[in-house]
Amino acid sequence: MAGALADEVDRASLVNTFIGTKDDGNTFPGASAPFGKIQVSPIGSHYSGWRYDDPQIRGFGHSFISGAGCWEQGGQVSVLPVTGRIGPGGDFDTGNPKAFDHREYGARYTHEGEVGQAGYYRVRLTDYGGIDAEATAGMRAAAERYTFPAGVRQGHVLVNVGQANERHSVTGSAVEIVGDRVVEGRVTTRSFCGGHQYTTWFRLEFDRPFQAHGVWGEAGGLPGARHNMEGEAKPNGAWLSFDTGAGRAVTLVSAISHVDAEGARHNLRSEGMAEGRLLGFDAMRERATRTWNEELRSVRVTGAGEDDATVFYTALYHALLQPMTGSDADGRYRGYDNRIHRAEGWTYHEYLSLWDTYRSQNQLLALLRPRQARDIARSVLAVHEQGGWLPRWGYANFETNIMTGDPVTPFLVDLWRLGALEGREAQAYAALRENAFGEPPLNSRHAGRSGNARYLADGFVQYDRTVPSKGMDVDPHHGGSATLEYALADCSLAQMAQALGKPDDARVLLQRGGNWRKVWDPQVRDADTGFIGFPRPRIDDGSWYQPADDHYSPRSHHGFHEGTAWQYQWLVQQDVPGLAQAMHGREQALRRLDAFFAIDALRADPAAAARKDWVVGPYSYYNQFRYNPNNEPDLHAPWIYTLLGEPAKTSTVLHAAQTLFTNAPNGVTGNDDLGTMSAWYLFSALGLYPVTPGTGQFVLHAPRFERVELDLGEGRTLRIQAPGAGDGTLRFIASASFDGQPQSRVWLDWEQLREGGELAFSLTGDASAAAWGARSEDLPPAACATSPDILRW
Repeated sequence: MAGALADEVDRASLVNTFIGTKDDGNTFPGASAPFGKIQVSPIGSHYSGWRYDDPQIRGFGHSFISGAGCWEQGGQVSVLPVTGRIGPGGDFDTGNPKAFDHREYGARYTHEGEVGQAGYYRVRLTDYGGIDAEATAGMRAAAERYTFPAGVRQGHVLVNVGQANERHSVTGSAVEIVGDRVVEGRVTTRSFCGGHQYTTWFRLEFDRPFQAHGVWGEAGGLPGARHNMEGEAKPNGAWLSFDTGAGRAVTLVSAISHVDAEGARHNLRSEGMAEGRLLGFDAMRERATRTWNEELRSVRVTGAGEDDATVFYTALYHALLQPMTGSDADGRYRGYDNRIHRAEGWTYHEYLSLWDTYRSQNQLLALLRPRQARDIARSVLAVHEQGGWLPRWGYANFETNIMTGDPVTPFLVDLWRLGALEGREAQAYAALRENAFGEPPLNSRHAGRSGNARYLADGFVQYDRTVPSKGMDVDPHHGGSATLEYALADCSLAQMAQALGKPDDARVLLQRGGNWRKVWDPQVRDADTGFIGFPRPRIDDGSWYQPADDHYSPRSHHGFHEGTAWQYQWLVQQDVPGLAQAMHGREQALRRLDAFFAIDALRADPAAAARKDWVVGPYSYYNQFRYNPNNEPDLHAPWIYTLLGEPAKTSTVLHAAQTLFTNAPNGVTGNDDLGTMSAWYLFSALGLYPVTPGTGQFVLHAPRFERVELDLGEGRTLRIQAPGAGDGTLRFIASASFDGQPQSRVWLDWEQLREGGELAFSLTGDASAAAWGARSEDLPPAACATSPDILRW
């Protein structure tokens, strides 16, 4: 990709949807629209839906989330084309309910000829004589085409509503065959880390009549029957038989709704039909490709190779999949009060993985998709209106209480800072203040800041594993990291309070932004490296937590959620001068960063060192002292170098980290977490990153591409130029300018970026010649300083 990609280039075909489908990246390879409500993708034996080395495809499900780490992630309405006889003693023995278990009848397949592009998926099922399966998807309706083998007189489509993804528990299901072309029904599932139940209604409409049909249930199959209803973990489904001698291809158009059956019907009529007729598969695919090309063309890159282009546009694709559309075509959606509401003139979004997305994906959408960002912000406020409290990890129409800390505060404050809450500032602040100064009652589904009572009294969340939770997680179970997350959130909210003319709140919140010190034990020593002073959880009486063997190690996981004190020590980006002071000075802080990133090994062999020293497995969060590129708590850590006056080392780390993102199924090293890791990669490739929530500051670094153009909406374009980038060589910033003016500061404010303009870098391969950003006066002030600024030299 030596030159720029022309506008007419099919960027949708550059996307490789298999990236992240191995090593627990947990992406799905099937079809979806941007922010799509419905997805069509294969189901295998992996808990998230499917992974690249699954031996079978059990069916094609119709609801998936991308990259999450928890189990129970969709796959409802498992559809599979098959051949053979359905009946007593047949290939599908109607007298044996186990014959309709998709773990048994699933088809083997081949990767040869398999295609995974933006909006389109194709695979050859090698069982049942060889069947070609294709899928495409729009916002609320999707299509599948199954081409049966030549010479087979009859083919069947199995619609399994009693099973979904592995470990996704179906607690109830109903199926109804309507006329000779339609199947409808509903599936109730208990989803996401054992969360609450919710219902998905669906409608499948075929492009031609089926010649026979039947349903199956707990007692087996019943030819000619039209409906069935079953309870938890019971087999349930329908089969439709087609004359494949007259035409080998069968197309079905599908739609789902979380509102009701009419919602699914209306979604199909609105987006899967035209003039009362089903849209053909090719027409829907063409529309999906056009939609994705419009989305992907909004970011144009020049330089680097073809694999770089694929990795970049696939990351952009993954970042634009969610939060998913929640409202139906008529605007109706099911709220957190379980009542039906209507979004008029805007789109309601659901599946809000805030602990993950507040760190990168949220800001990327605000930058590139301001309209969607406004709708997402409004959706979060709707959760507060209907559920009484702000969400943490909102799944469908309920709060799961997965993860810890207070992610909704930096999430919403950044949306405010980046312009997505215009006209709703007062409403948002009131909700955020309630969340920051209170705690939901016991009878509320929401947990909120479940450690707030102790935090408000003493400035820390106690570490107490005995505290009951409203879900899988509760803040006191991770008191050390929860305190750090609360303090970061408080500091972000202080920026909003100050701007909205609330000085008393701002003063309190600024002070609370320094509560990271309440869990900083200056006496803790890391035995192997000798560094002294680390975060450490406190127990209920205020004393430091001591493990059973009486030897606390900053490499232990006790009191930290999905990480250790080594990873969480950097979650103080609001007060880097204070952090450096706590680490015994700037030079010691830099030495600690060098050890954390294995900087000498990175310089010698970036790709090998990143995989050897950093990557220890997608869920190996604990007992580590290195950077963890698989997980969120230290995503911002490379830029701490820049905030300490060493931006060249930030470039060294990012250069190594980018080698982990490859054009291969294992091209994401851990959960992509609804686009979070992909958004992180995009920012790392673009040359700017939102390090500190609430400040609107984007810290600069050496880009990966020679030239990038970003459409910011409303005719605004940000151009980033970095001559010499893109050949795989590590380079550093020698100088920078913005709109022709020298840019000595290491950051740009949102107020500068929002109107577009040109950011230009002059790069060098000589780190000793990269003096840019090394002066203390070029660093941003601490957002919530707790000590005199020692970073002046």
